[in-house]
Amino acid sequence: MSAVEALTTIGPIERQTLGDQVYGHMRELLMSGRLAPGEKLSLRATAEALGVSMMPVREAVSRLVADRALEVAPNRAVRVPIMSVEQFRELSAVRIEIEGFAAARAATAATEADLARIEAAEAAFRLLSCESDPDLPDAVRLNKEFHFAVYAASGLPTLLEIVGGLWLKAGPVINLDLRANPERFATGGAVRFHADAAAAIRTGDGQAAREAIAGDIKGASEFIIARGGLSATDGAGAGGGLAGGLADHRQANKQDSSTA
Repeated sequence: MSAVEALTTIGPIERQTLGDQVYGHMRELLMSGRLAPGEKLSLRATAEALGVSMMPVREAVSRLVADRALEVAPNRAVRVPIMSVEQFRELSAVRIEIEGFAAARAATAATEADLARIEAAEAAFRLLSCESDPDLPDAVRLNKEFHFAVYAASGLPTLLEIVGGLWLKAGPVINLDLRANPERFATGGAVRFHADAAAAIRTGDGQAAREAIAGDIKGASEFIIARGGLSATDGAGAGGGLAGGLADHRQANKQDSSTA
């Protein structure tokens, strides 16, 4: 399924504050890894898929370009940036610090309601990993749900917004890795790290919570870099190869997995 076809799964949106709504939908596609590095977006086709005019789509794309979640190529095509190894290392290092801090903060600030959400997401993710034929798109959703339940428990909305910005950039790369390596859902360590983080937050152990989230991010980062799926330099390899990886999004999702 193409990027535009993926948008149609969301369905037309209500005609109010359209720019914000389109931005929110496209932001979610990026954060959840439903668009791959190099994926090109047609503004007209996107508008048709969401049932809106071109104006709110242009507005949303402009905001995402400002967020550095999308970029305008030399030929004026809008695409998901292709990340270099050095860019990804930097992003992972920043995520480890910021998301680790959010987890540590959650260990001291989480309410019972927060803990219930964290533990429910952790349990659902763990149970799904035990299935012989798990629903891998659901695993991707549960992974994000767990992480953001942890970060929301920090009680710091500004911090949660910063983390969201990091996931805008990380989501497409993680998706590219996981789509090619579905076995990592069961063997990549995410299940263990999630369980460790949830237990640490329950007991108020901020350092252990920080280490669990950091381990989750670091393990995924090291694997992605080791398998050589990133460009050697900024913006290299921007042709159709990576974008073509989502030519059939539904098929890719059947092979997807989850980690930090």
